[in-house]
Amino acid sequence: MTYTQAQIDKANAVDLEKFLRAQDETLVRSGKEYRWKAHDSLTVCGNKWFRHSQSKGGLPVDFVMEFYGKSFPEAVQMLTGEPGEAQPEAGPAPSPAFRLPLRNVTNANILNYLTQERKLSPSLVNFFIAAGDIYEDSSHHNVVFVGRDADGHPRYASSRGINEKFRQDAAGAEKAFGFAHRGTDKQLLVFEAPIDLLSFIELFPKNWQQHNYLSLGGVSGKALWQFLSERPDVERVFLCLDADKAGEDACKRLAALLPDTVSVTRIQPCMKDWNDVLVHQAEISNRNYFKSIVLKEPSKPETVKIIRMSDVELTPVEWLWKPYLPFGKLSVLQGNPGEGKTYFAMHLAAACTNGKLLPNMERMEPFNVIYQTAEDGLGDTVKPRLIEAGADLDRVLVIDDSEVQLTLSDERIEKAIVENNARLVIIDPIQAYLGADVDMNRANEVRPIFMRLGQVAQRTGCAILLIGHLNKAAGMQSLQRGLGSIDIAAAVRSVMFIGKLKHNPTMRILTHEKSSLAPPGASLAFSLGDEGGFRWVGEYDITADEMLSGIEL
Repeated sequence: MTYTQAQIDKANAVDLEKFLRAQDETLVRSGKEYRWKAHDSLTVCGNKWFRHSQSKGGLPVDFVMEFYGKSFPEAVQMLTGEPGEAQPEAGPAPSPAFRLPLRNVTNANILNYLTQERKLSPSLVNFFIAAGDIYEDSSHHNVVFVGRDADGHPRYASSRGINEKFRQDAAGAEKAFGFAHRGTDKQLLVFEAPIDLLSFIELFPKNWQQHNYLSLGGVSGKALWQFLSERPDVERVFLCLDADKAGEDACKRLAALLPDTVSVTRIQPCMKDWNDVLVHQAEISNRNYFKSIVLKEPSKPETVKIIRMSDVELTPVEWLWKPYLPFGKLSVLQGNPGEGKTYFAMHLAAACTNGKLLPNMERMEPFNVIYQTAEDGLGDTVKPRLIEAGADLDRVLVIDDSEVQLTLSDERIEKAIVENNARLVIIDPIQAYLGADVDMNRANEVRPIFMRLGQVAQRTGCAILLIGHLNKAAGMQSLQRGLGSIDIAAAVRSVMFIGKLKHNPTMRILTHEKSSLAPPGASLAFSLGDEGGFRWVGEYDITADEMLSGIEL
């Protein structure tokens, strides 16, 4: 954004007392001035401010940039409430007014000051002197700290007195380019002043040239944002600001503004600043120079959960009735109404509860069966047929859904299996238990339901047999004849059909059309409807396609 000179003048005319009170800051009257409680060395009067601890002051725009971390346009907008005009993005150009202070012919005075008074090693100071980032100015023999852009061009300079407490930025210096050392790794250590930066390196010299170090020239975040824009690969930021209220407040403010992708740690010196620590390090026991606090950790990106096949334990398939009904899986039995599906289901339940086995079924201990039906009455149809089949009625259970209708997604199915140690669940018919909002012809609605039900079977080790009707589309392959989406047949491990023979209506055939876990079983015939009732006849040579199409061999 750009602002006119009139807007800039308006911003610089703002009364700082009123501005700070509008920000809910606390001011204490001190004569004609007001002292800002958050920075007790700073006073304001009208549109002027002065920071006594640093002999530095100015007008409102500089004030907002210094203490609120705003860029120049942001500061003008904050003071005036007026938006500027947008301008095309471009890299910041050096200020035409900026000039580095003239260099002295030697650096003897600053080298003596930095090594004797500030206790920095000559080798460290000479490293930065050789890089041109520290030198002695010719006029006052002050230490000059130089800040550069990513291309190495000087954009900032700050002078520090060696004989008196004095600090001043050069005219035209841009605070976005602080004194820094650019390393190769992905961590950045941030300081208020260059001497603190150098003191930290002196205290912790190991591999220091690999790291990135930055001086803010105060507590403004402008240099930090500029550095991160040049180095978006930085992953960790360490805020090493002074251990006073201004430093603490700035750490919290900067941490909140840093992107969530960056880890932020506060490293607080055990004394007021890092040079104090360096100068008095002999007095500090056990080298406890600092304490660290993690202020922000980036959220870890969600990773795809992977199962390595080498870690998968081999598990044999257990069978209720091999190869027709596996334990721990879904199976489906389909056929037209009145062709014997329910009778077969009753005899299956009886075989599981009383030990009277189906053809080729291996003997096992009787177990509980859950029989859920929505088409037949329990008292007038289901119980008489179970008695006829010889079932142990104490072992045949029904989930009571008289108040809340049961669906295939209902948690009560798994609870009932676990609580009653059931090993077979029969659901008759599928269509009645899909749920009112599910279209059984839509694969995207059917597939998740069967996937969850399959997980219930696998977790519990229970065989789940779903009974369904056929559609009326004659001439299609058998697996496409089931009512609803083809995904029903795709989701189960075993698909069986029951149909009657045209030439012998009392003869019913059970065919095994799909078997994912073993070769399909033989087609089996049983008699139903004559005087003998339900009885097994034996194997019958016919396929599901032949039976459903009316072809009889």
